[in-house]
Amino acid sequence: MAVTPEFPSDLLQGQEELHQVRSELLALLKRLPWSVVPLDGFSDTAGWRKVERPASPGWTEDEQAEVEKLRERERELAVFVSGHRYWKEVAAPDVVDARMLLKHVHELPAQQGAGD
Repeated sequence: MAVTPEFPSDLLQGQEELHQVRSELLALLKRLPWSVVPLDGFSDTAGWRKVERPASPGWTEDEQAEVEKLRERERELAVFVSGHRYWKEVAAPDVVDARMLLKHVHELPAQQGAGD
C-alpha cells in the first residue's frame, strides 16, 4: 500500500475510542485481584516455572460491572471498526495494510491518515 488512505472521520474516532477503551480495560484488570471470585492463595513449584498467587478477595459487584461494561463497549467498537462501510472501498489485497495503518494512524504526523 503505497499511498496513505484517507480514513473517514467516524472510522478514525471509532478506532481511537477502541484504543482508549482497551487501555482502560487493561489498566482496570491490572488493578483488580487475580481471581473474580474469592479464592485461597497457592504455590506451585512442581511445574517448569514457579507459580504463586496470594489469596484473592474476588471482585466486587461494581468491579465486575465495570469490567463487563468496558468489554461490551470494546466489542461494539470492534464490530463498528471492522464492519465499517469504508472497507468495501479498499481493494482486497490492500485491506490488511489499511487496517494496520488505521490501528497506528495516531502515531503518524497530523496531516497523514485523516480525512472525511
